[in-house]
Amino acid sequence: MSDHIYHATVVWQRQNDEKFIDNKFSRAHTWGFDEGVEVPASASPFVLPPPLSRLDAVDPEEALIASLSSCHMLFFLYRAARAGLVVDRYEDAPEAAMGKTPEGRTFVETITLRPRIVWAGNPPSHEQLEELHEKAHTDCYIGNSLLSKILVEPRE
Repeated sequence: MSDHIYHATVVWQRQNDEKFIDNKFSRAHTWGFDEGVEVPASASPFVLPPPLSRLDAVDPEEALIASLSSCHMLFFLYRAARAGLVVDRYEDAPEAAMGKTPEGRTFVETITLRPRIVWAGNPPSHEQLEELHEKAHTDCYIGNSLLSKILVEPRE
């Protein structure tokens, strides 16, 4: 049995005049978390153009890379604090590239994290920074759950 069980709700509802069987229905839906936090979600506009998707909503692919980036960042901050390094700001611009499996299925093939870190005081050496990112990568639950190739390319 797992020590931690996580929950979310995902709700989609057909709009009044959508036929549904013509496959021309909105993919907009809502994700619910914790104490009532709701996030508008949708299929990616790269997959289905509006109005079948919403430009102002999070799509599953974006959520995946944001989750990975957040997990990596949280472990990086933990590791930096344990090493006696003070981080003032951590900003990432993750990117995902789609590909095909050998069976021809589409998947998130590569995720590249591009963190930019502002340090208080002396920054770590290049080697220390690489080690912090490697440990964060090894610790990250989300990264450990993915088949995707994960790259970390720190920005100056």
